[in-house]
Amino acid sequence: MNRDLVTIKGGNDGFRILVDSSATMEEIEAEIKKKLETNPGFFPKGTKFELEVADLDRSVKKGIDELLQEHGFGINKSTKKDKRAFPANNAASSKNVQPEANSVQEMMVLNRTIRGGEEISSQSSILICGNVNPGAQVIAGGSIDIRGTCRGMVHAGAWGDANAVIIADRLMPTQIRIANMIARSPDTMEKSDFAERAFIRNGQIVIEPIER
Repeated sequence: MNRDLVTIKGGNDGFRILVDSSATMEEIEAEIKKKLETNPGFFPKGTKFELEVADLDRSVKKGIDELLQEHGFGINKSTKKDKRAFPANNAASSKNVQPEANSVQEMMVLNRTIRGGEEISSQSSILICGNVNPGAQVIAGGSIDIRGTCRGMVHAGAWGDANAVIIADRLMPTQIRIANMIARSPDTMEKSDFAERAFIRNGQIVIEPIER
């Protein structure tokens, strides 16, 4: 069985990188590059990741930090959480969640299912660890990642970002939008064994399977 050397997880306060401490730097570097390249455009430039491995060698931590910096990211070396950058769940408890004016947000992370009739909106990218039910709407200025089944309406790049992507474990939306482009789901959906990513290619929305 293959080891999962690197895992990137979303939480209340953003993204965490979990690393197998027995892996070599070469293995870690290859795995991080693969995960970043699998989801291009999803992580906003400047995103700071929390590195969660207590016994990881200092030189390996430095190597991971340098690798992330090469891609425009970094490791959050502060123990204080920035609540402005990654809003907690209770920030999305109301029926309609709107982005705050002049707020500095890199990622909105929600650990729950979005119910029908509920609208989630953010100027940043959005990560949802749960389902998006029929009748729900998710609108993001950046990309959208749904760690569950998407059956609602999703709109990425809502303010004109044509490089935004939409990812879901099961992508079955009633309507999908990226920037100013709109696509509707077919009447019958084929079940996919893989997560899927939607993005704009040659002037149309394309959906392709990906590995998480």
